[in-house]
Amino acid sequence: MYSLLILVHIIAASIWVGGHLILAIRFLPKALKKNDFSIVENFEKAYEPVGLPALLVLVISGISLALIRVPELASWFTLESYFSKHIILKLVLLAITLALAIHARFFLIPKRKLKPLAAHIILVTLVSILFVLVGVSFRTGLLF
Repeated sequence: MYSLLILVHIIAASIWVGGHLILAIRFLPKALKKNDFSIVENFEKAYEPVGLPALLVLVISGISLALIRVPELASWFTLESYFSKHIILKLVLLAITLALAIHARFFLIPKRKLKPLAAHIILVTLVSILFVLVGVSFRTGLLF
């Protein structure tokens, strides 16, 4: 079960992180150069039906994996174990991602503000890369 969860988690992470990297590296520069909000908007419309389910799978599989490693929920927040430190980092990154997404969805996208949205896209992309870094650290000890 654990190996299957890891596989599903990595596939979902590939979709989530890959989509944001493509948006940030390929589409965002074009949109900024042309000052064309629709380039980002069209990418988002095509990506969201795949990206949002991938994020949901990441959250569910991540919680499941965390429960396997640290079954007592209260222990997630103690910083006493190697695993709890990683879990807290992942939860903080998730909170940052959700806060940026909510802000973009309700304040930037309706007003079609490309430059502030570009900053959000870059931040979400960096956060998604940090998710990968923390995930790698779970297995390698890179951070702790």
